[in-house]
Amino acid sequence: MGVGGCLALPWRCLVVLCLRLLFLVPAGVPVRSGDATFPKAMDNVTVRQGESATLRCSVDNRVTRVAWLNRSSILYAGNDKWCLDPRVVLLANTKTQYSIQIQDVDVYDEGPYTCSVQTDNHPKTSRVHLIVQVSPKITEISSDISINEGGNVSLTCIATGRPDPTITWRHISPKAVGFISEDEYLEITGITREQSGEYECSASNDVSAPVVQRVKVTVNYPPYISDAKSTGVPVGQKGILLCEASAVPSADFQWYKDDKRLAEGQKGLKVENKDFFSRLTFFNVSEQDYGNYTCVASNQLGNTNASMILYGEQGWGHQPGRG
Repeated sequence: MGVGGCLALPWRCLVVLCLRLLFLVPAGVPVRSGDATFPKAMDNVTVRQGESATLRCSVDNRVTRVAWLNRSSILYAGNDKWCLDPRVVLLANTKTQYSIQIQDVDVYDEGPYTCSVQTDNHPKTSRVHLIVQVSPKITEISSDISINEGGNVSLTCIATGRPDPTITWRHISPKAVGFISEDEYLEITGITREQSGEYECSASNDVSAPVVQRVKVTVNYPPYISDAKSTGVPVGQKGILLCEASAVPSADFQWYKDDKRLAEGQKGLKVENKDFFSRLTFFNVSEQDYGNYTCVASNQLGNTNASMILYGEQGWGHQPGRG
């Protein structure tokens, strides 16, 4: 398709008919292209989708008839519009220039356009090719994904545009350097917890600013206790034991003294659990509170524990053990 709503005829018949009927050329006079004595229209006109394209044809005072054609359609013959498409308008018909404009250009307008003239009883043509560029658009991208550590991940990003856009993937992470894939597909084998986070797909073809979309990759892994320290507290003072654990999904915490589980709300104690830590608070430490405590962190992928000691000023020593 091209500019719509115009008189359509087979191309060869159209050119001959246009030149003969519009220019009153006698039968048998051939149509010539690229005559050196005729200033040619520009070879290419490149515009973005939605913009206006101006097609110019240089003429001189020897020219008596002019017309613009598109494939198998007559657009304009002199000042007369043969095309019903309202987007096609005549810009100039002077002694030096014959130009038309196609407004709100779309991809189906792309293709060859011909300026035909009659001069000194010799018909001549000059062609211009309209190129329509289209900004990139991401039409398909993977959904957010949750996967266990060690699994394989495949992400897809499909984009359209003219010219075809370049697709790149990068990991949005302080430790990430540059692009990790220059393809529509991103494959991660044996994914680690450090590779979790957002992955950005960028589509670029220099027609406009790149378009980007992100996919969130959640990597699940069992708890790992990163900090569990013993604490010395005098009798009668406030004491705190802290257990920090990294896990996805977040860990559930439990506290034990020796083999006895400590319950929330137990007299003189408070257990405060957050996503990444648990705090055991003693409001008024007594001799009976001193001893070995164990923090257990667990989620559906596994569990781990760490031991720590609440001791008095006169020394219980403090070296946390790990189970």
